[in-house]
Amino acid sequence: MPEHRTVIRRDATLHAEAVGDPADPALLLLAGTSCSMDWWPPELCARLAGRGLFVIRFDQRDTGLSSADPVGDPSYGPADLVADAVAVLDAYGVPRATWAGFSQGGWIAQLAALDHPRRVAALVLLSSRPTAHGPADADLPEVREELLRAWSEPAPDLDWDRPDEVVEYLVSGERALAAAPFDEAAARAVARACVGRAHQVRAAVTNHSLAVSGLRWRERLGDVTAPTLVLHGDRDPLFPPGNAEALAREIPGARLVVLPSVGHELPPRSWPAVVARVAGHVARTTTAPGATGPVRNPAC
Repeated sequence: MPEHRTVIRRDATLHAEAVGDPADPALLLLAGTSCSMDWWPPELCARLAGRGLFVIRFDQRDTGLSSADPVGDPSYGPADLVADAVAVLDAYGVPRATWAGFSQGGWIAQLAALDHPRRVAALVLLSSRPTAHGPADADLPEVREELLRAWSEPAPDLDWDRPDEVVEYLVSGERALAAAPFDEAAARAVARACVGRAHQVRAAVTNHSLAVSGLRWRERLGDVTAPTLVLHGDRDPLFPPGNAEALAREIPGARLVVLPSVGHELPPRSWPAVVARVAGHVARTTTAPGATGPVRNPAC
């Protein structure tokens, strides 16, 4: 059964959940922009735990059962999101973990590796990039045209108090990010779990982008010492693969694995490859939850 924790910080309350044996190496999962822990589905977490990992996921601020700020007025910034994740590890008595971040979660993981290196045994960066919200750097590929066209459609007149409408809104967003074939059933299950658990969803959709915009850390990537695995879909329309190539090139010793027929998503068809790669990376780079130092960028 999952082990739940309520993490109290000075200015926020966070909801966390863990599965697996606490004696196993810890894997901290960080979801993307506006996403609760529901974007790491229980079956995926169970598969990772089955590979000998202590898997921790949590609701970021403004998502799920964690505390929320007023819509359009986040009181936090990137450093707070990193500190939140560290506090979650503290709540489970975990001194070091592999940080696996999807999209914006990958930004938080990169910042943790730079600013809290003793807490980061290894990194897994999924569908991420080396820059935050806003225009890409000149040498990085921008959002693909098909996604820009989808975003150009008129926004729906959404009633945030009607759960079914919010679910449809979230599924529509996932469809635009996905590669064919779109797994609508899986996306709908995640959206329903998110909406069913959340205190509210509107603040998450609005606040995360505001809180992280303007942040830069790319120039520091050469200082990352955590062994790093970069996983990226070959059809990602939001962060095309050149972003992953930049991460792999600029983080010393990082390895890049391209996931075929995958967009900006983690569809169930990709889980066998993702689980195998993540478990293998943890096995190569950590020995125990309290290990004092990882093996530096081992060979594949």
